Amino acid sequence: MPKVSRVGHVVLAVHDPATTAKFYVDKLGMELVNSYSDAAHGLEMSFLSFGTLHHDIALIKVPKDAPVGNSGFSHTALVIDGGEKELAQMYRQLKDRGVQVEATADHGLSRSLYFHDPEGNRLEIYYDTMRPAEAMEFMRQGRAGMDPYDVEAVAVS
Repeated sequence: MPKVSRVGHVVLAVHDPATTAKFYVDKLGMELVNSYSDAAHGLEMSFLSFGTLHHDIALIKVPKDAPVGNSGFSHTALVIDGGEKELAQMYRQLKDRGVQVEATADHGLSRSLYFHDPEGNRLEIYYDTMRPAEAMEFMRQGRAGMDPYDVEAVAVS
């Protein structure tokens, strides 16, 4: 029987794909792989990649009266290569680029920071603190949480 192996990409509803794509390029370093427009069908999309896959995030234009942001959806989690030092560097980079970090958290099995794109979509950037099998057991024991994490206290060289 076939088995789903992973999330392939995320498509976010936005009112302004071009402006929102610029945020992902300028603030997160993504590549704008393609912008697609089909006026006959009222379709406008932007496709963004972290450099390995054809796209990791797509932005689809929705009507002005359609909800955007995290309506019925909490957030998109993005993994950062490295660990504590790299997360602290990303935190400082986001702040330097005018992004308001909403929260930081120690989940036990990962450490994270949260912020929003221009359309109100909540994003999480995190690194894992445990190997996958250890993290799975940690979750099964109900130990994951949302403890405070002082990313500003991390020394970055």
